[in-house]
Amino acid sequence: MAISDIGQNALEVLRRRYLAKNEKGECVETVEQLFRRVALAVAQGEIKFDPQADVEKQAENFYQLMTSLRFLPNSPTLMNAGRPLGQLSACFVLPVGDSMEEIFDAIKNAALIHKSGGGTGFSFSRLRPSGATVRSTGGVASGPVSFMRVFNMATEAVKQGGTRRGANMGILRVDHPDIEGFIHCKQDNADITNFNLSVGVTEAFMEAVEKGQDFDLIDPRTGKRAGRKNARALFDQIVDAAWHNGEPGIIFLDRMNAANAVPSQGQIESTNPCGEQPLLPYESCNLGSINLVKMLKKENGRWTVDYDLLGRTVREAVRFLDDVIEVNCYPLPIIDQVTRQTRKIGLGVMGFADLLNRLGIAYDSDQGVALAEELMGFIEEQGHQASQELAVERGPFPLFQESIYKDQAPLRNATVTTIAPTGTISMIAGCASGIEPIFAYAYIRNVMDNTQMVEVNPVLVEVLKERGLYSEALMRRVAQEGTLAHIQEIPQDIRQVFVSAHDVSPLYHVRMQAAFQRHTDNAVSKTVNFSHDATREEVAQVYRLAYKEGCKGVTIYRDGSRSGQVLNIGKAQAAPDKPAEVLPRPRPVITQGFTERVKIGCGNLYITVNYDENGICEVFTSTGKAGGCPSQSEATARLCSVALRSGMPVKEIYDQLKGIRCPSTIRQSGMGCTSCPDAIAKVLMKVNKFIQQGQMPMPAQMEPAAPAARDHSMNFCPECGDKLTHEGGCVICRGCGFSKCG
Repeated sequence: MAISDIGQNALEVLRRRYLAKNEKGECVETVEQLFRRVALAVAQGEIKFDPQADVEKQAENFYQLMTSLRFLPNSPTLMNAGRPLGQLSACFVLPVGDSMEEIFDAIKNAALIHKSGGGTGFSFSRLRPSGATVRSTGGVASGPVSFMRVFNMATEAVKQGGTRRGANMGILRVDHPDIEGFIHCKQDNADITNFNLSVGVTEAFMEAVEKGQDFDLIDPRTGKRAGRKNARALFDQIVDAAWHNGEPGIIFLDRMNAANAVPSQGQIESTNPCGEQPLLPYESCNLGSINLVKMLKKENGRWTVDYDLLGRTVREAVRFLDDVIEVNCYPLPIIDQVTRQTRKIGLGVMGFADLLNRLGIAYDSDQGVALAEELMGFIEEQGHQASQELAVERGPFPLFQESIYKDQAPLRNATVTTIAPTGTISMIAGCASGIEPIFAYAYIRNVMDNTQMVEVNPVLVEVLKERGLYSEALMRRVAQEGTLAHIQEIPQDIRQVFVSAHDVSPLYHVRMQAAFQRHTDNAVSKTVNFSHDATREEVAQVYRLAYKEGCKGVTIYRDGSRSGQVLNIGKAQAAPDKPAEVLPRPRPVITQGFTERVKIGCGNLYITVNYDENGICEVFTSTGKAGGCPSQSEATARLCSVALRSGMPVKEIYDQLKGIRCPSTIRQSGMGCTSCPDAIAKVLMKVNKFIQQGQMPMPAQMEPAAPAARDHSMNFCPECGDKLTHEGGCVICRGCGFSKCG
């Protein structure tokens, strides 16, 4: 496959988030150069084991592995390999001890990891409960939740490497005395926003839930009983909170520790932000995923899995990920040391739903679940064989003799397989994320020149064209309805196969997760989607089924439970001193406007102002070839757009921006503006004046090609305004590649 075969949407994601940029925010490398950079940097790991290794040849192999889109590593590797930062891992877990020094050491270390592009997981279970006595000061402990807010604020202050947002997992054991406060601490969606939360559930707790019994709460400082709770009542609180807005999830701690490869090094207390990577304190893990769509071949006119190609790809990917461990620049020396002791890697998959579609198998079918077990069983077997072969060549991981594998053939890596969300790398690969069903088979993208582009799943396009059914009008209807299920023009056999995430019953979501988990060393990141009308009991059934089926954790999202409206509206009336949450209205499907060229001190600034029937709704800027400050003007435009869609008057924005002075502009005489913000202010006022005088047609007077349905269940991307999807235990934007989890 050539670089030119990478899709337009993938190229845009690469440009926005992965290509190296200069100080002005301009891309200074091509897509080909990115993959060459990564391949050559990772291939340097070969020299550590063979000084005569042909690095150029191995780099070419890695380059072909990635550009064929058969395999892609996690985002930090694509972003940082071969660049000064050099931090290539996605996942880290840091311990949080029960002293002020240990707590703030963890905050400092997390900031360094976030700056380097990684996500962090924490267990707050060691912290003494709120109200406990602090002997050194005679004071009273504030408890885990209060310190989580401190961690959250620190994360807010650090944007990862300039390219990824800070993301954390926060876990508290179910037997901690503060567990009820933890369960409910994110009832307000604006609180602790940089954390995903999960309750660390024990086997004893789940058994007590089944029997309706009480269980002990344990003071982590003393190890003694600190009270008792009814397990079923507490379980119902967890269910209610998750039904309310999707958090907290559940992590089955004992189950994760049963698979702990080196129990001599301590217990697993936490995972990475999306829950798929259980790690010991100070461990890290680098991830990568195989694109299953590329593992198909046609025989006698029918698609079938190419297991030979899949086996070769697994081996190449395992070698790639093991080399990453060698060339990685870890953010802390202790992470370097601990990671090399177990050499954990996490090879997973993406595009599973696309593979099922090509094979004509429904996601929500016994056949689909069986194929999941077959595929992942094969990948697990081949992955462990590849790790064994590397152990012969390079030696086993240093703690192998202390591991649960000590009586087996030596392994190079303590863990080999993980199922990660793959939010942005699946966009680059042009396939479905992880093992999730496809969220939407068609959606409308709004482009900056006021045109629309219908993005359609390529497999669906192929099938419909083969049957003579494809039309853009039909695809717009699919985009509007969000599913094929009720479109009678599409034959039933196609509708049965091309099911979207909300067509799949929650029970099949869990069954599919469990099928992959049975053949995965680490864990599986997946979101169980519920309709808006789902009941709490249905959520409880999923939690129980996930426990019964052997999952290591479970995350749910009920459609519409994180909409833009204020939660607990009844309580809001009882607290009039709390201001109402103000959120921008979604970007309209159709806008119109104009672009004006304004001369500034460093060249030309092109300002696009768009409006709809409610007034001005967005501003875009771009600079001419002479340069300028594209990142600053873009930031100003984005903030203006958010403010306008939040109801702020144009005059208020104008007053804030007008007259701001820039040295490069004021040095030149005869300029009509004093800076980029000043130019934006002037154009905004000009457009607003035209609108008030009725000199421009409103978009409502234009005939829309197909207005997109407003789905109350979705949040909207803070970067581009498109709808967000909840999948893989994370929140991502299919429009621009934004990911809440980095």
